[in-house]
Amino acid sequence: MSKKHHGTSLDSFLKEEGTFEESQALAIKEVVVWQLTEAMEKQSLSKSRLATLLKTSRSQVDRLLDPTRDVTLSTLQRAAALVGRKVQIELV
Repeated sequence: MSKKHHGTSLDSFLKEEGTFEESQALAIKEVVVWQLTEAMEKQSLSKSRLATLLKTSRSQVDRLLDPTRDVTLSTLQRAAALVGRKVQIELV
């Protein structure tokens, strides 16, 4: 006898709790930060060096790499370009 799914999906649960958008935004930020960090590691680019290239402070780079903080799109685009990546946004 095969089991049917019980309960609701995680998305449905989060929507019912009113936290879907917030959770989704955090997940997206975590993936972006992970991708940026991976690209930095591949190029042996330290946070201090990235700060210098961005003409900003190390603490600003720490904020950029903190998924709980909001960053501007232009800052993210500049950082991505420095590690050979680009930001692509799509509305669906």
